[in-house]
Amino acid sequence: MRVSFFFAIATLLPLQLINVSAALAQSSPLRIEITQGVIEPLPFAIPNFIAENTVSNEYPQNISRVIANDLTGTGLFREIPETAFISQVRDFSASVQFADWKAINAQALITGTVAISGDNLVVQFRLFDVFANSELGQGLQFTGPISTWRRMAHKVADSVYSRITGEGGYFDSRIVFVSETGAKGQRQKRLAIMDYDGENVSYLTDAETLVLVPRFSPDGDRILYTSYATGNPRIHELYLNSSQSRVLEQSTGTMSFSPRFAPDGQTVIYSLEQGGNTDIYSLNLDNGEVRRLTSGPSIDTAPSFSPDGSRIVFESDRSGGQQLYVMSVTGEQVQRISFGEGRYGTPVWSPRGDLIAFSKQNRGRFHIGVMRVDGSEERLLTASFLDESPTWAPNGRVIMFARETRGELGRFSLYTVDISGRNLKQVLTPAGASDPSWSALQK
Repeated sequence: MRVSFFFAIATLLPLQLINVSAALAQSSPLRIEITQGVIEPLPFAIPNFIAENTVSNEYPQNISRVIANDLTGTGLFREIPETAFISQVRDFSASVQFADWKAINAQALITGTVAISGDNLVVQFRLFDVFANSELGQGLQFTGPISTWRRMAHKVADSVYSRITGEGGYFDSRIVFVSETGAKGQRQKRLAIMDYDGENVSYLTDAETLVLVPRFSPDGDRILYTSYATGNPRIHELYLNSSQSRVLEQSTGTMSFSPRFAPDGQTVIYSLEQGGNTDIYSLNLDNGEVRRLTSGPSIDTAPSFSPDGSRIVFESDRSGGQQLYVMSVTGEQVQRISFGEGRYGTPVWSPRGDLIAFSKQNRGRFHIGVMRVDGSEERLLTASFLDESPTWAPNGRVIMFARETRGELGRFSLYTVDISGRNLKQVLTPAGASDPSWSALQK
């Protein structure tokens, strides 16, 4: 029996990838087997979008390719090549010959048009469940400046992904990261920003000043980062629309680093080293109020808010080794949540609120892992010479991180991995890249 593609993909999404056929058999005639996280990607067809009025064929073809690459890049979809097509789509409004697409085992069909209206491109698309002989919802239309054609392709892919999986997409998002050039002992680091897939790279700072750990604001219009422009590390806030920046913390004789925004975008948490102690502080951007959240001789750093802003996860060596802790937003009710072997660091709360990603060093290997917010169900997703700096996709399904490969002269590259541990792949960048931060979906 053929499986409707909506159900086939929707059942792949829980964290625990287990055999679900029994549960489905009780509520539906559909049956799907998922064993040990091995997933058969859903086959889909996407004929080149149709060029309308005066639009060049280049845009429909490129937009179709970006959509296909977005979907196949998730590991949940497999594109059927055009050479296998029996039918061609030349009329966007015409009825679909479902039998021709069934014959090549396409479970999903995506069709579309691209037109020019003034200075804008207009992209329309339709999504069909081939084996159900039906259209999944009504087609949508996206309009934007011609220069933003890639964004419109990502928006279509997000819509397709969401309709099939029932979850939010993550393609129309950006990554801010540290671009690294030069020899290992003379490394130049500057802030860069790009689309989630590594395209459209641009630089936000020059190479003369060392910068570290950039972090997006919730609405994506600002970036926090650590700069050595004044000698000691200081936290800066950069406004993307104006390229203006300001120093947020300038206490004498201190070093400030590891900043992150609160979910409301009006509070910043960070680490401050003073007199040999490193503690976590919060700064209200509206009134300038500073609050100390931890105290003691330990090193408390790398704080990250829960999505509702009520709790903070951070790393600390207060127990004698580097472990993860959760506390309230006021610094109270501190609980240790990591108890495995090795050292834990750089925790980041999932946008869903259900998981915490972290880096871990154990027995000479580095890992990216996830655990429940109470520390249970720890799972390691990667293992290498050096993996660090995890950051979440907007939908909480994918993690990006930085990896240094032995023998590459200390060069870092960016990788992504699904929270199941599947679909590990590199995100190509013009130079070395580290410290990624994933934005929310763009407005």
